[in-house]
Amino acid sequence: MAFARKVWKLLVAIKDGLALLFLLLFFGLLYAGLTMRPNAGQVRKGALLLRLDGAIVEEPSATDPIEQLLSRQASAGEYRSRDIVRALRLAAKDDRIKAVVFDLSRFTGAGAVHLQDIGAAMDRVREAKKPVLTYATLYNDDGVQLAAHASEIWVNPLGGAFVQGPGGNRLFYGGLLEKLKITAHVFRVGTYKSAVEPFIRNDLSPASREASQALYGALWEDWKRDVARARPKADIALVSGDPVGWLKAAGGDTARAAQSAGLVDRLGDEVDFGNRVARLVGEDKSDPGPGHFVHTSLRNWLAANRPEKAGRAIGVITVAGDIVDGDAGPGTAGGDRIAKLLDDAQDKNFAALVVRVDSPGGSITGSERIRAAIMRYKAKRIPIVVSMANLAASGGYWVSTPADRIFAEKGTITGSIGVFAIIPTFEKALSQWGVTTDGVKLTPLSGQPDVISGLSPEISGVLQANVEHSYAHFLGLVGQSRGKTPEQVDTIGQGRVWDGDTARRNGLVDAFGGLDAALTYAAKAAKLKSWHPVYLGESDDQWAALFRRLGGGDDSASQGSARDFAGAVAERRMAILGQALAGAERLAGTRGIQAYCLECPMQSLSGNVRKNVLQGDLAKWVRAAQLPGVR
Repeated sequence: MAFARKVWKLLVAIKDGLALLFLLLFFGLLYAGLTMRPNAGQVRKGALLLRLDGAIVEEPSATDPIEQLLSRQASAGEYRSRDIVRALRLAAKDDRIKAVVFDLSRFTGAGAVHLQDIGAAMDRVREAKKPVLTYATLYNDDGVQLAAHASEIWVNPLGGAFVQGPGGNRLFYGGLLEKLKITAHVFRVGTYKSAVEPFIRNDLSPASREASQALYGALWEDWKRDVARARPKADIALVSGDPVGWLKAAGGDTARAAQSAGLVDRLGDEVDFGNRVARLVGEDKSDPGPGHFVHTSLRNWLAANRPEKAGRAIGVITVAGDIVDGDAGPGTAGGDRIAKLLDDAQDKNFAALVVRVDSPGGSITGSERIRAAIMRYKAKRIPIVVSMANLAASGGYWVSTPADRIFAEKGTITGSIGVFAIIPTFEKALSQWGVTTDGVKLTPLSGQPDVISGLSPEISGVLQANVEHSYAHFLGLVGQSRGKTPEQVDTIGQGRVWDGDTARRNGLVDAFGGLDAALTYAAKAAKLKSWHPVYLGESDDQWAALFRRLGGGDDSASQGSARDFAGAVAERRMAILGQALAGAERLAGTRGIQAYCLECPMQSLSGNVRKNVLQGDLAKWVRAAQLPGVR
């Protein structure tokens, strides 16, 4: 009996402890929820501070609140490019903002189109006679391009700035699969459809090398042109052409070398930089300390400047990330999710629809699901306009075909009109271990496709015919959209990717311009004098903001990976490992026929996967990528 009483007391103590824990958690969440929502009263006369702790993207990926709450470190942030551009344009006209400050200490990059759009907005601030200052320990290519538009570029004396240029090596698994006796059955159409080459070759094919050189060459020229226009004194030729000689001339001091080449203006740590900003905008009296200056965060600034909603509504649907079947996203373009967003908004009586695409493609069934939903709007006889961001390739171009007009930027990667399918089989590997198969087959397709015994000639023929049919259908969609015959489209198809400038010349794109240009054209086509955009699927997710806040995210400083050159090398190592895992996912995890572009491997990863690779959290990456057989 005494033993039973002790057990009962233990159970009661556990119950009371759990109740107390959940009560504390509840009140903690309640307090954070009440204090997290920004308001106009939090705008302070001083600097607009953009602390970019992560990547700039078209559409931030969904936040997993439970994982965010339980994780021991804040996840890398994602910042919508359009939000940053709007914040800068507002800052240029608002007398409360005396300067704009970018903290790029943990900035992980952005697409070329986003960098150019933000750079143009920074130029507007400077034209309004307001200084724009940036600070970082290490500037890489994206950081250099962004900072080039600043009036003052600061770097930590222990850091520097480097220019690597586009391109690099890609992983090939042909030799590995041969050693493992794994057969990768590839079904494709398109001489330049390089997405399958890593599984059947040990190097780039001549056609793929030709296409990649042309694409990266065009992007490199655009990058150099943008930086030279914003910062004429920067010696890009020296930094990129003779990096060893450039560093040796500065005695190996990377910060001094960056300053001598005109990539940065001033050297100093965070306190030195903060003191400089404080002299421009004033010290922060509410939080006194070295290097503290009065400022308003990006989140508070946007909350205090809600967009106006005058006139008729123009719908904007975003197709960002890999196109997949199902409800995935945001940050991944789930075909069912996006189609539902479009169908649910049918009763909003939009005057026009703008489709914003930033995707390397993916599943053709997911792509077709989105295209069909857009066509239901086209049936209402309203203008359909496509605005291409960094990527609108393969499936990303498939969903663009309903457009009356397509806008892109010179730095846009598009085209890649081609399809493929991959099925790995293991009959050779298993036979070495004495594993064989046998059975009864009543037709040539019985039990096929069989990844254990191998594919029969009949199923291989069926799959190849299906892929060829899908390619013909793709050509037909593009031809109907662009006023070309399938044969004409085939000459610019074959899986080849194009930069935006070339795509305009070969007829895949109508005009240059960003999202603003597409919206303006849509309004004019709809004969609107007053209008406002409605972004489908976007909401002020307060719970996501709450968990970001609890995790140390948002605008507060958070612990991250080292941002000096050695830290960047380590980060690149993790990215390469992530690329290898992505290759395994494409081989073993791909379902169905794909319209997918491989030229930008990091951008092609879904938002959550890309964040985890950049953070170096491989366990989390594996979970996010859902690799078959890996838990």
